[in-house]
This record gives sequence, structure tokens and C-alpha cells, in this order.
Amino acid sequence: MAEEGIGVDVAGGGELALALRGGVDASRCILHGNAKTDAEIAAAHEAGVGLIVVDNLDDLDRLERIATREQGVLVRITPGVEGATHAAISTGGLDAKFGLPIDQAAAAVRRAAAHPLLRVDGVHIHIGSQILEAAPFAESVRALAGLLAAVGLGPFPVYDLGGGLGVRYSYADRPAALDAYLDALCGAAGEHLPADAEVILEPGRALVAASAVTVYRVVTRKHTGREFVAVDGGMGDNMEVALFDQRFEAAHVARPLGPDAITCQLVGRHCESGDVLVAGAELPDPAVGDLLALPVTGAYCFTMANNYNGALRPPVVFAADGAHRAVVRRETHADLAARDL
Repeated sequence: MAEEGIGVDVAGGGELALALRGGVDASRCILHGNAKTDAEIAAAHEAGVGLIVVDNLDDLDRLERIATREQGVLVRITPGVEGATHAAISTGGLDAKFGLPIDQAAAAVRRAAAHPLLRVDGVHIHIGSQILEAAPFAESVRALAGLLAAVGLGPFPVYDLGGGLGVRYSYADRPAALDAYLDALCGAAGEHLPADAEVILEPGRALVAASAVTVYRVVTRKHTGREFVAVDGGMGDNMEVALFDQRFEAAHVARPLGPDAITCQLVGRHCESGDVLVAGAELPDPAVGDLLALPVTGAYCFTMANNYNGALRPPVVFAADGAHRAVVRRETHADLAARDL
């Protein structure tokens, strides 16, 4: 992201530290989070983070105490628009975990504007993640403009319209094309927001999901009431299936196509019946030792990886133009005890 000149939004002090270590200019970072601590806000302010999103009035309390120089802020508003997605990643409703209803948001804007060191650059909305249609994004802009007009807020120099554009995880997914997504958002912004405003988009998943493939080795194959193919990973490296019911597809690395395909439950090695990577996977006669690949694992799998059942998190390898290099090493059993005292 740093090399491409793209800004980065971070949710907490850990992601901020990783972004700065990766060479991201702090001024191009936006600090998010519904439960920011004193330490996180202080670290972001000290680092020179460009924008801190006020998600609640406690954020404002902390900023007023901590700020020692001018700090740009955005106030997050719940627009009352929800895209068609899983409830766990829907964020735009009026009862959402994130953001403020318009009356509280208006009070936060006015209060922050009265502080000598807080600069209210604008507002932020986000309606959810893995949204496959473009229309809800345009609807969220219209809703935002209506809410701001109702309480007499604006115009602002910056409008952060969030992200959430979905990607194609499964054969059945048909996400909106990038052009359609941008046409919907920018068309609504052009109609409802000031012509000279800066519009920030947070594409997130849409930028990185398709960049990664997770490769597993088949450990076991058996038949009970169904055919099961078990691999040496699972919900330790991919929580999206268990958390969000996300559908993935799988392919045999050596034989992606073949007449001898079977329908099976592709499952992980963790002690949970819910540790299913692909239900009803179609694979050409997988055998112990075969390599299987799950594409489109570049968005959330690595960041949510865990050591459940003492599983070791996998390495990460970058590959391009026939060359490859390891960028994250495989974990060891010693790593599991590294923090024990």
C-alpha cells in the first residue's frame, strides 16, 4: 500500500504500528475503532495520523485531553442503510455497533469544532462488508446528505464514504464491477455532496482478497454419512467460514479439472464440527498428500489467523513473474510458548 501511494485505515494501535513499520506515511492513515484507548489515541496523535474517526463521545473526551497540536477528525454517522450481507459484517443500521446517530453526531461535530486543537474535516459512514450490489452505496450517500441537512451540518471539506465492495469468493458470487461501484458512489456524491469536497473511499477487501491463495495438504479422507477430505489447516487460518458463513471454492493443485470429481466436505484439522472450509466441494479424487488450493484468501484470513488446538500459523510467500520469496516464516512450537513466563 505504501509503495502504491494508497492510504491505510487502521483499527487500533497494533495495526497502526504495523502500518508505520511497513513504511506508510502516518499522515495517510485514518484511525478507526469503536473502543479506542487513551494509549491508542495518544500513539496515533503522536505519530501524526492524518485523521482520527470519532466513533463515540468517549473518543472526543480522550482527544480533548490528549491533543497537543492540531488534529484532524471525522465524525462517524450511522446512515440507516444496510447492504445485503451477513449480519456480523453489516455496519450501517441505526442500531449498529459503530458510529453515532445523527443527533449525537451533530453534537460531537459542534463540540469538536469548539476545541482549539481539533479540526473537524468531515464525516464518515460505512454500511458493511462483502456487499455485491452497487445501489446500497449510492443510497448511503443520499441518506447521509439528508441527515446532515436535517440538522444543519456542513458543508465539509472531506466525506469518507467507507468501503464494503464485495469480491467473488464462489462461483455463484456476482459482485458489482468496479466501474459500476464507482459510478454509483461518485454519481451520488456529485449530486448530493459539495462539488469541491474530497471524497475518501476504503475499498479494503476489494483491493487484496484476490491477491492470495491458501494451499493445504490432504491429511485424511474418509466416508461416514458423507465423504470427508481433511487438510492440515482450517479455522486456524481461515475464520471467515465459521464467522460469516462465507463460501469459498477449492481446487486440486495438480489436477484442477478431471472426470473423476467427487463431492465432499472439505474440512479442517480443528476439534469443531463447524471447521468446514468448503461444504460440497467438487474435487478430482483427492488423496492423502495431495495439495489443494483455496483462492481469494487475501483479505481477512491472515489477520484473523489463530493457534486453536496449538495449530501453527502458515508462512506467507510472495510470488510474481516466476519468482518467489518468503515474507512471513512458518510458526514453530517454540513460538507457541514465546510469551509464557
